Amino acid sequence: MQQSFDFVAADITRWRDRLVPITDRGPLLRRRPVEQLVKSLISGRTRDAVSLAAYHRLRDRFGSAAEIAHAPPRLIEWTIADVTFPEIKADWLAAALRRIERDRTDFNLDFLGTWPLDNALAWLERLPGVGRKVAASALNASTLAMPVLIVDSHVHRVLERLGFVAAGTEPLIASEKATAALPDWNGDDFLHFHIAMKRLGQTACRFDAPDCAACPLAADCPSRSD
Repeated sequence: MQQSFDFVAADITRWRDRLVPITDRGPLLRRRPVEQLVKSLISGRTRDAVSLAAYHRLRDRFGSAAEIAHAPPRLIEWTIADVTFPEIKADWLAAALRRIERDRTDFNLDFLGTWPLDNALAWLERLPGVGRKVAASALNASTLAMPVLIVDSHVHRVLERLGFVAAGTEPLIASEKATAALPDWNGDDFLHFHIAMKRLGQTACRFDAPDCAACPLAADCPSRSD
């Protein structure tokens, strides 16, 4: 098993190094865990600029997680109307925050940073609408900066094309495989790698029209077009 992990770690480290030209190593914006949870929960299948604007509207209109938790779902839906599936996400958001409130009336999730990673992920994934991508984002991209790879649709597509996971493999498996193979990486390492891989998926490794000639990982990619 360790040999397998060493092989995986070598691949990812090589990809990280080749992505340096498109990797922004500047300061990372980190929100409180519950704020990052809200942002990530409404962002699925939605362009970053759209989901960020919707998050800012939620924050400006409601002011706190507690206010969102008890707001009429239709008002939440109206506030995030331009994200994909706003009705479903509004219901998830209100229900998830009410569930958090039952355990943590102050909505402070910092305690998760003291737990083993698997336990923290499982605690979040019991919430309505929260799968591995949202849970990993709340732990890694927040002020907790826990070491776990966020695998969204762009990152997952790149990892599939690279043969890191088989086609049709759940993103959860890709996240667990990469995270387990890199025990020496910290939260910033994983977040910078996620951002770089996502940017690659949004540009050269697009879903409908991959530009393999512009991809810095093409030499390793069995799916590339020659």
